Amino acid sequence: MVALADRLAEVPGIVGVLLGGSRARGTHTAESDTDLGLYYRGTLDTGRLGELAREVAGPAAQVTEPGGWGPWVDGGGWLRIDGGAVDWIYRDLDRVERCWHDAEQGRYAFHAQAGHPLGVPDFAYPAEVALGVVLADPGGELASLRRRTTVFPPALADALINGLWEADFLISVARKAVTRRDVAYLAGCLFRLVGVCAHALHGAAGRWLVNEKGAVAAAAALPGAPDRFAERVGAIFGGLDTDPLRLTAALDAAADLVLDTADACAMMIR
Repeated sequence: MVALADRLAEVPGIVGVLLGGSRARGTHTAESDTDLGLYYRGTLDTGRLGELAREVAGPAAQVTEPGGWGPWVDGGGWLRIDGGAVDWIYRDLDRVERCWHDAEQGRYAFHAQAGHPLGVPDFAYPAEVALGVVLADPGGELASLRRRTTVFPPALADALINGLWEADFLISVARKAVTRRDVAYLAGCLFRLVGVCAHALHGAAGRWLVNEKGAVAAAAALPGAPDRFAERVGAIFGGLDTDPLRLTAALDAAADLVLDTADACAMMIR
């Protein structure tokens, strides 16, 4: 992949290439995709990039324009190279830097994006750099950003822990759905509640959490996480049906989980 990364770095606009995802973290399986972050600045020469894609992945290979996959999963190409799935994923480096600055100041938000039911946290951009492996970086910009992002911002940790207020609010509004037997709405509230808790725990632990996939297991594995966190989440969702008593029990269990999460965060940051 290093040789391919070097060729990608020659495409006008591309500043550097980063290996991301499970392969960067060493948690991949034989079936895992290879995620290559293509960090660009200014105008990206997608014509030249498309030529390279067809050269290495066959004549049917295609790449998008920036923004082709939505506002936060910026675009790229889903390719097959040497029999394996290789995803080229665009990242506007100026935007990544802005998100890092916001994270340092304790500012964050979740943004709507297809395939991300919780939403993309804007701090995921610098988190990807912190958790990735730099493959090509002619100007040293990715390496510089990676050095900075490996230290989790204390202000962001505080903001994520304070964000547990939303989990309490979600319990309150979800209770109004019990008598209507609105299981879909209630389940949506619980999903977001669990995501808020997972991010708060990661913030307290000073660990980056990029997206929803595997978030519950990752939170449960953190030192100091609430006891049986993952099992309790599974039981909450497993108890959902149209019976108001079972819905109320699920919400009571979720409320206890939020309280335990807040206590765990307080202990972790001492």
